[in-house]
Amino acid sequence: MTRILGELRAGQSGAESALFEAVYGELRRIAGACMRGEYKEHTLQPTALVHEAYLRLLGNDAPEFADKRHFLSAAARAMRHILVDHGRARRALKRGGAGIRVTLNDELHGDTDSVDRVLAVHDALAKLEADDPIKGRLVELRYFGGLQFSEIAEVMELSPRSIYRLWDRARAWLFAETSA
Repeated sequence: MTRILGELRAGQSGAESALFEAVYGELRRIAGACMRGEYKEHTLQPTALVHEAYLRLLGNDAPEFADKRHFLSAAARAMRHILVDHGRARRALKRGGAGIRVTLNDELHGDTDSVDRVLAVHDALAKLEADDPIKGRLVELRYFGGLQFSEIAEVMELSPRSIYRLWDRARAWLFAETSA
């Protein structure tokens, strides 16, 4: 992976496709975790989320990734922003942004509570990141990235015990913030 990232930085042809093949499974797992709480009729599927995040990561102003952990952390953040953007667009449509939709059965449009939940968590997470960037990153990796505590400890270079302690505090804060 480090070699592939080096080739990507050097601009070697085929490095982007080699990187995609190397991380696709993990990106798919992260996308699945992100989509787990979404409503059934969600128009964005995990595969599309993976591809959109990958395109955003390797766009024109792509950052240089130090290693696999850095890349996967950036991918989780990109997926979070994609879901939030998608939720905001859906909310705008729901509020009449593209005209008024009239249906005979409201169930056809799916559960909008999950959209509201994702947006509420995103807004609360933005506040948490401003107050405590470490807890904010932890929540992002866990909630949007779907990483296990051991993986988060490795990415953040902290002990698993510290991660559990920070998670308890961050979760309590988020609960209070989103319940208000």
